[in-house]
Amino acid sequence: MDERLKGIVENLDSMKIGLDEPFKFHCNMCGKCCIHREDILLSPKDIYNMSKELGIKSEELFERYCEVYIGPDSKIPIVRLKPRGSVKRCPLLKNRKCIVHKAKPTVCAMFPLGRCIVEANPEEGLKDISQGKFQYIFSNPGCGDASETHTVREYLESFGIPVPEEFFMKWQQIVSEMGNIFRKIEKVVSHETMELVWTAAFTGIYLHYDIGQEFMTQFESNSKNFFDMLDAVFSEGGDKPVI
Repeated sequence: MDERLKGIVENLDSMKIGLDEPFKFHCNMCGKCCIHREDILLSPKDIYNMSKELGIKSEELFERYCEVYIGPDSKIPIVRLKPRGSVKRCPLLKNRKCIVHKAKPTVCAMFPLGRCIVEANPEEGLKDISQGKFQYIFSNPGCGDASETHTVREYLESFGIPVPEEFFMKWQQIVSEMGNIFRKIEKVVSHETMELVWTAAFTGIYLHYDIGQEFMTQFESNSKNFFDMLDAVFSEGGDKPVI
């Protein structure tokens, strides 16, 4: 796990902040949040938004700026911006400016805030998004200044991030469902078969979008098609692994 993310996990309780609690932060455009970063993870919506902003296909955006790996615990494909150079600079930083500023990844737009969903019953996992709850965190960024005061709600809405956000809720549900399924089937299929499953998830859910069409409709269709495929291949009966 990235050291920054590890630090957040280990200190989550002290970093929690309520939706209407104030915090002080003013961005002075120093660019420090764009270097020494290996944790700029992307959702399908992030990839779609950036592709649309740059006027290129999602596949091309991925090839230019991103990389994918399998989460050691989640067992799902995780896409991140591929850091460059010894300072691990964001590849979208040009002349100290973000080339997709108007459509930058959600994790960047929220900075220095973060969010997660806490399961109602951690032992059972996130079976129903309605049983979970949003948790926001504030991490001292070590940059900018404290000349502005915001509430979490005001800050998110200023960047066009709804509270709560429909996509984030659905995406977390899908991440949880994929993880549960992949951990099961990985135990009973060959590595080659698992590679095919991961590739199908990556291309089908992250990249298969027409930037000329509305995102959410495509996302829901892509997700349904992928889970239907899993159900057809890995279902009860015969010699198929059971999910």
